[in-house]
Amino acid sequence: MNLLVSSDLVGERLDVAAAVLLDISRTAAADLIDQDLLTVNSKHAARSYKVQLNDQLEVLPKVASVAEPELIAANFTIDIPVIYADDHLVVINKPTGVAAHASVGWNGPNVLDRLAQQGHRISTSGAPERQGIVQRLDVGTSGVMVVAKSELAYTSLKQQFRDRSVAKIYLTIVQGYPDPATGTIDAPIGRHPGADYKFAVVAGGKPSVTHYDTMEMYRAATLLRVELETGRTHQIRVHMAAVRHPCVGDLTYGADPTLAAKLELKRQWLHAAELGFKHPITDEQQNFQAPVAADLLKAQHLLETELN
Repeated sequence: MNLLVSSDLVGERLDVAAAVLLDISRTAAADLIDQDLLTVNSKHAARSYKVQLNDQLEVLPKVASVAEPELIAANFTIDIPVIYADDHLVVINKPTGVAAHASVGWNGPNVLDRLAQQGHRISTSGAPERQGIVQRLDVGTSGVMVVAKSELAYTSLKQQFRDRSVAKIYLTIVQGYPDPATGTIDAPIGRHPGADYKFAVVAGGKPSVTHYDTMEMYRAATLLRVELETGRTHQIRVHMAAVRHPCVGDLTYGADPTLAAKLELKRQWLHAAELGFKHPITDEQQNFQAPVAADLLKAQHLLETELN
């Protein structure tokens, strides 16, 4: 697709001009630029590039060197379990197979639509397709997640996540035995150079810090308690794969498909177990926990019994 910049857009940022010309949100336009899927006069440019008259914008086809493993979508009528709700926020235990919000290429249910169906009014702050979203969990990751219902809550929670003052605790079972048993992975994360749906530890990536502690060891795997200092997309999955201990069941990042099949896993063994933050209105510290999903508990039981 090729588009020419008209006189009314001269001097606008590239992401703004692309959003207008493609009739998409500015966030979606920025995503195209960040993925190197949008060029200006056949060259890649930054979001901040100021477009000129008759600049030619081209949207490139999305190509990945390896096909992305199919994501299993939940039923559209699935109920989202609510852990806590008031006039300003709602805390949920997100099921697997549910995206945080609607996005191109995802045909399953999402948190925002389901919460609206369940009677929750969500904040209008944020990009149009993800209003109220202050954090995201992968489609295949279950667990505790907070969504803003008021504008004040959105502003406060977003700032707390930026300040890294939110406690984010996960449980994951990884292949093998991490050495040391307790440690920190401090490695930058960016787009994978060979597959645009993946991320990787890359030079020039965003600073990313993951702390982990061994909780239990099985014959072929280890249960870890993980605390995130930063919150990059796929951070735990990428960091554990980078140290050659991918999350069990995470075929996208190199997990053993034979072990995943034995454990009857259709996704990565990764659960957002705890979330702690200050209430945006009362300033009171709040901590929430989400019980581990049934499919993960079943896989863990198989590790403890049949595979030990």
